[in-house]
Amino acid sequence: MTLAASLGEFAAGVTLPPAVRADVPGRILDVLGNALAAYADPEADAAPATLAAARRWGGAAEATVFGSGDRLPAPAAALVNGTLSHSLDYDDTHLPSVLHPSASVVPAALAAAGSGSGDLLAAIAAGIEVTNRLGMAGCDPATGANLYFERGQHATSICGTIGAAVAAGRLFGLDAAGIAHAIGIAASMGAGVLEANRTGGSVKRAHCGWAAHSGVVAATLAAEGLTGPPTVLEGRFGFFAAHTGAFDAAAVTEGLGDRWELLRTVYKPYPANHFTHPGIDCALALRAAGLDASDADAIELGVAEPVLRTIAEPPEEKARPRSGYHAKFSGPYTIAVALTGGGGLGAGLDDFVTLDPVRLALAAKVRVCADARATSLFPRAFAAVLTVRTRGGAVLRHRVDGSRGGPVRPLTPGELAAKFADNAGRLLPAGRVAALSAAVSRLSEGGAVSDLFQFGETLYRRAEKARSDA
Repeated sequence: MTLAASLGEFAAGVTLPPAVRADVPGRILDVLGNALAAYADPEADAAPATLAAARRWGGAAEATVFGSGDRLPAPAAALVNGTLSHSLDYDDTHLPSVLHPSASVVPAALAAAGSGSGDLLAAIAAGIEVTNRLGMAGCDPATGANLYFERGQHATSICGTIGAAVAAGRLFGLDAAGIAHAIGIAASMGAGVLEANRTGGSVKRAHCGWAAHSGVVAATLAAEGLTGPPTVLEGRFGFFAAHTGAFDAAAVTEGLGDRWELLRTVYKPYPANHFTHPGIDCALALRAAGLDASDADAIELGVAEPVLRTIAEPPEEKARPRSGYHAKFSGPYTIAVALTGGGGLGAGLDDFVTLDPVRLALAAKVRVCADARATSLFPRAFAAVLTVRTRGGAVLRHRVDGSRGGPVRPLTPGELAAKFADNAGRLLPAGRVAALSAAVSRLSEGGAVSDLFQFGETLYRRAEKARSDA
């Protein structure tokens, strides 16, 4: 059986274990919170651009855009919602694949659910599981290196396109063969170049939107009879040959349906690139122990060698990022945020609204280098060591072998609830935040998906009134 056929059979027939069914609503809630908060980001140009483009295209009113209430064709709504969900770099991460599955799969599934039918939670779970496993298959077992990233490719959007197609295909009622064709079609649509991580640009924010859009399109085309190659993943000119070269086929299918990689997908406590998180943890620990940032004379951040290209190179760009969004991918700037009193759970959304001169001066003192211990733990854990030499000559050091929110230090339910409330509360009044949270929670108990659509319709009517008043 080909890999696509195996994934198709899994997705079409999957029955969720209780732990997985209970987990999925949290993924939905995190995505919705991140998307709603994106409206309050003054630098967020990707989501407004995709929404404006989608409005220009027009079309049937099939699915609701989070927050704005626009009703658009399902692929267009998925594009905007996926872009919103990834815009703040606050979305969940799977280890060891180091990709963000929910920001593509959840928007695709919610868009498809508007014109489809079936078990939303099962569709999302299957889509996330496929995304994670395709990401794992592209990891070099000898070095831990992500082969997508080695080629400058964004595994999140490339694998997420296929995961989104799986979720949408299940909701459209495709059988195993139909979902396999959706996978075969989606493999020709996944894309994402990572240069924006290094030198700026807002296109990366749209990567999950394009993945969600492409997944819905692929599933729609499969439903209408378009077919994909059976060996699209493992073939000579297939998905892995194009994106990674080498791949681990066992990572795709071994234990599929029994061992759930979805459950190893962790939530972010800080709205920044996940590779910066262990350094933030170290800085917060030193600050809690009494370090005054103004007393720091020189700072060294040791991280896993593979992450240097994302958070440390080129050094001049990372020491002085071009924007608040660019700063989220800077090891030096995120250390400066944590040492000077970040918001939220230690580094919050408001810390990246503008570039603070005091933090820029502090970031200039940070040197980022490879640390052998952190490298040995990567990518199953994000580790770091932070060393600060004070003006008086004292040397302070703190090390973490797993970042907060990761497998060994997961966020508590209370912390996740606080994150959602802070995110959604930037657009909605407290009562609406609570109502949305309750509607999502009811999904695991058989609650109707229509509750979420009703919430969206309320926003739609409000948005329409605001536009007519203007």
